[in-house]
Amino acid sequence: MASTALWIADHQANIKTSQLIHRTIINLPLKNYRNIVCANALRLDWNEVLPAEKCSYIMGNPPFVGYSNHSPGQKEDRAAIFGQAGGVLDYVACWYKKSADYIADFPIYCALVSTNSITQGQQVTPLWKPLTDSGIGIDFAHRSFLWSSEGTGQALVYVVIIGFSHSDTRQKLIFTGNDVQKVDHINAYLANAQDTFVERRVKPLCAVPEMVAGGKPTDGGFLILNPKEKTQLLSAHPELEPWVKRFSMGEEFINGKDRYCLWFVGITPQELQAFPQIVLDRINGVRAMRLASTKEATRKKADTPWLFDEVRPPDTLTYIGVPKVSSERRRYIPLGFVSNGMIPGDKLYFVPTDSLYYFGILMSQVHNAWMRVVTGRLKSDYRYSNTIVYNNFMWPNPTDVQKTKIEMLAQAVLDAREKYPNATLAQMYDPDKDYLFPELTKAHKELDKAVEEAYGVKFNGNEEKIVAHLFKLYADATS
Repeated sequence: MASTALWIADHQANIKTSQLIHRTIINLPLKNYRNIVCANALRLDWNEVLPAEKCSYIMGNPPFVGYSNHSPGQKEDRAAIFGQAGGVLDYVACWYKKSADYIADFPIYCALVSTNSITQGQQVTPLWKPLTDSGIGIDFAHRSFLWSSEGTGQALVYVVIIGFSHSDTRQKLIFTGNDVQKVDHINAYLANAQDTFVERRVKPLCAVPEMVAGGKPTDGGFLILNPKEKTQLLSAHPELEPWVKRFSMGEEFINGKDRYCLWFVGITPQELQAFPQIVLDRINGVRAMRLASTKEATRKKADTPWLFDEVRPPDTLTYIGVPKVSSERRRYIPLGFVSNGMIPGDKLYFVPTDSLYYFGILMSQVHNAWMRVVTGRLKSDYRYSNTIVYNNFMWPNPTDVQKTKIEMLAQAVLDAREKYPNATLAQMYDPDKDYLFPELTKAHKELDKAVEEAYGVKFNGNEEKIVAHLFKLYADATS
């Protein structure tokens, strides 16, 4: 395959050259490429193929395999290179470590096409911190883009291209789509900011309410009701109404879809036994589904089949709902207050507060700029994380006047939403349709200005500067 690929590349180059010099170039018969080595690149000593002192460049497109999908052999390869620290790393990360070790004492430049996940979320620190500590720097980077092969049955994947070396003399370049930017430095998040590594954190770095993930049902769908099922159940058994609650994952929250659940927290055995057969059948369905699971933890939860696998109801009447997954096209993750007793599922985080100030900061461009850089991705969509994004976010220290202004403008955002009662959050925050909601767009712009003022900066929405400032605050707070 490698030989054929080189022949094709050679043939394509000959065609282009022939067009330029108006002369036909044909290299036949095709010569053999004796320097091709067929071996496991992660187990082979690269110096046996080419001594590092004779090498100038390393270029490659290593295999794309997510860390949760590794075969036993790939897990062994990764462990041989990273040890236990590599447990969350994609397979492609191994080539970065092999390359860094190979070029340690030589002026060799590297460039690899990689899954974009190695520059996002929890993978950044275990891969890039040791490389940075060893003197590796990023020379250029092409930020995330959709890549596909030219063959049939194309595999679509979001990738980055990263050039790196031990040299610090080259002009640093960041490519974003068709744009190229000259910068002073490129960190592991592919941002024009200092080298800072965001660790998973159990508690918020600042003095703010904790953000909690909603409960995971793991119920086979038996405890969840769509609107029709809910109506039919309560029409036949109106006495069940206290046990039927609104329920939402992130998708329903953003798209305004109604969903419900059977919520039996605090129920007595006597009350359970008195339920109609239709409810008992659903409970028995949960039990059978959990007993059939290959996971021991899930099988244990078969002892309480009337409850969610994870019971995490908010302990306040009002909370801020934060969808776990949201489109990358949105300028803001659509957050909102919930005060109707809705039970959040595991795809919806919640912050137990009714504070307009907290809502205003979380809805601001500052918070969303931070999220865009450090969060993980699901394909290209934002995959928000409380332990990475929220708990490491540096909040401002506003004056009383600034805080009051943020609260007022956060309320203005909510008031603007109320002017479009038939629109969902998904519709209001669709960047292709924001012109349909001018009052909301205006309210967000004013809120963004006020939040910048609370940080003591005036970047006029420049996200490069916002992110660089937040990284500096984070570094100062964690040094």
